[in-house]
Amino acid sequence: MRWLATSAVALCLFAQGAAADTFRFTAIPDENQSRLVERFSAVADYLETRLDVEVEYVPVKSYGASVSAFRNDQVQLAWFGGLSGVQARRLVPGSVALAQGTEDAEFKSYLIAHRSTGLERAETLPEAIRDKSLTFGSRTSTSGRLMPEHFLRQRFDAAPDELFSRVGFSGDHSRTIALVEAGTWELGAVNFSVWDAAVADGRVDTDKVEVIWETPPYPDYNWTVRGDVDARFGEGFTDRVRAALLEMDDPELLASFPREGFIPADNALYAPIEDVAEELGLLR
Repeated sequence: MRWLATSAVALCLFAQGAAADTFRFTAIPDENQSRLVERFSAVADYLETRLDVEVEYVPVKSYGASVSAFRNDQVQLAWFGGLSGVQARRLVPGSVALAQGTEDAEFKSYLIAHRSTGLERAETLPEAIRDKSLTFGSRTSTSGRLMPEHFLRQRFDAAPDELFSRVGFSGDHSRTIALVEAGTWELGAVNFSVWDAAVADGRVDTDKVEVIWETPPYPDYNWTVRGDVDARFGEGFTDRVRAALLEMDDPELLASFPREGFIPADNALYAPIEDVAEELGLLR
């Protein structure tokens, strides 16, 4: 197994015609790069053993870059969010969502707030969030932007820039947490699993920032494979990849996502995400 330290290096290798029999995958950069490299290099080792081909993890610097790498056949498999998976499958006809985490069938986002706001946890989005500053994660993050914005619009019948004093995009969930904890932003929309893992690891000062609301559930992360992998790697390769993902049971590998395990998925499961993205104009 090998992983490529930067997307620039990866693109250089592709331009030079890297070996066609190497199976490459990427993942949306929803946390800081060092954590991603650690968790996905171990996944590459696992897949290489199961698939009996060379496997490389290719880091990318943005959600958009993960979709572009998939579209351009620089990677053949990707760990996408709900929206990025929809985007990728639209661009590469025949591509299939193979698996999702057990938590991804009913995923959720948290709205977090700096303690100085005086906001407390509630079952319904409180009126008091009006005129506060809010940062989303990546512009195309399902849990850090798409679904939180959808529920905010449902509740207040207003776009975020009409509802809040300032609206920003941090780039990833870890950064959102850090910025709200620092008081740079009063509110933030964040993936619940990243928040829960950060709290469990002691990486969040809960005296400074807390969860004030959680969204209703929605489908999110997924492993998506290109539709042409059987032609490249042999008949039945898609099924072998699916089986390897569904049978991943090493607690250390699963904890790195973090997920309890993986369950079957298909493209139809993400129709609700596609509908919301169309509504918000994020698929044009």
